[in-house]
Amino acid sequence: MSVRVERDGQVVVLTIDREQKLNALDYPTIDALLAQLDRIDSDDRVRAVVLTGAGRRAFSAGADIPSLAESIAGGPERALREIVRRGHALTRRIEEFPKPVIVAVNGLAYGGGCEITEAAPLAIAAEHAAFAKPEISLGFPPPFGGSQRLPRHVGRKRGLEMILTGEPIPAARAAEIGLVNTVVPADELLDASRDLAARIIRHTPTAVAACLRAVTRGINLPIDEGLAVEAACFAATAPTDGVQTGLRRFLDREAVTG
Repeated sequence: MSVRVERDGQVVVLTIDREQKLNALDYPTIDALLAQLDRIDSDDRVRAVVLTGAGRRAFSAGADIPSLAESIAGGPERALREIVRRGHALTRRIEEFPKPVIVAVNGLAYGGGCEITEAAPLAIAAEHAAFAKPEISLGFPPPFGGSQRLPRHVGRKRGLEMILTGEPIPAARAAEIGLVNTVVPADELLDASRDLAARIIRHTPTAVAACLRAVTRGINLPIDEGLAVEAACFAATAPTDGVQTGLRRFLDREAVTG
């Protein structure tokens, strides 16, 4: 299996397990990640996902180049079907996932590895991690959504500098521009990711899902449309047990302290 699955209470750790290939994303690996996300989505016992790579050298060095070359040799339609649509499916699934996905970047995050990081709502990087958009050196733009997400998240000029030069940036710079949330020593990476997950999943599942949905759906909309998304997400949570419990807890605390 190219994806390892480890259950840790309410958190599932998914590990891209192609260490000798720098965890490159061949088609079976992308399909396996999608299948695991489907299983996690339907399992109410799982509240959060940590996604990382095997070993210490790479989170993922990007698309598997031999697979990519074979698809391109088959012509544009085959390349679009096998590369772009599959890559878009993975990054969109991660971006729109109803449970928090935390990417734990344990080394190189190049190409598709960087695009997964962009798509994930949260990311923590080891100090030795590096990020790059090297697709231009192969003659094409990022095909897994990176030409769209990166400039939206870090700004047009910062995004274009990475996309047009193909040059890597260190973890500290990735945190500075907002590509990752924080940087930690490598030995603390998974613990820090699990801790972040724990700080999120202490809140009710309906609230977490609504917050993810409001931000993900609204972030690229005009403000009035984004506010409509926010209102709909609020309305969906208003009748839930989570809201009633949260309000009751607050009011009871006020009664004691007031």
